[in-house]
Amino acid sequence: MPEAVHPITEAIALRIGLAARALPDVEPQRLIQAILDALKGETPNPINLQALTVRRLKESLSGELAEQPNAQLKEAVAYLRGEIAVTEMAGDLPTPAPYEDGDMPASIRVALASNAGQSLDGHFGTCVRFLIYQVSPTETRLVEVRRAENGRTEDMDKNDLRAEQLRDCDLLYVVSIGGPAAAKVVRRDIHPVKKPAGGEARIILAELQGALAAPPPWLAKAMGRTYAHAWEPVDD
Repeated sequence: MPEAVHPITEAIALRIGLAARALPDVEPQRLIQAILDALKGETPNPINLQALTVRRLKESLSGELAEQPNAQLKEAVAYLRGEIAVTEMAGDLPTPAPYEDGDMPASIRVALASNAGQSLDGHFGTCVRFLIYQVSPTETRLVEVRRAENGRTEDMDKNDLRAEQLRDCDLLYVVSIGGPAAAKVVRRDIHPVKKPAGGEARIILAELQGALAAPPPWLAKAMGRTYAHAWEPVDD
């Protein structure tokens, strides 16, 4: 039987749409086919798009379509890789709801690395923003959108600053995070959870919500309960 084809997320569709805008002389369907060829038929996702290069895309376009200006190709690939702040350009910045401490008893604070909409599609060190949610067994609420730090200080590099701006969070969902960066996050008592395929925030947080009633040890620890075992990184 043929392998099932998984639909792309809204965030990835947005990246492809902006890449198409950067290449006005290429038909959108032709660009989509070129992307699939460059990814060897895999469904575009944050991980495989991160490995896409101008050369691979150019080879996939082939013929006259490969004669696109190099600057346009670079811009298109930057959109596809999630390296341009597509959120503000696309006008899809989500609106947080009002929240005050005590509004949601038995809730935890969760950050998602995001580049578009309310989607988990970002790498810790390169995402545009962090979506901050308050999550309880009965409610999920977007309470803040934080632009991800990109600078550095005399004492802290970019990843330190990003970890510091999430100090009030219990969990951090990312598409990927390097070991040294994960250590900076854990040092601030934030538990990183990797979801390489990404996904829509509502689906990911609904899964988390279902686990809050009877949390596994790693989640119980993040919720402030005492466990004797050491922290272990989770690939969920």
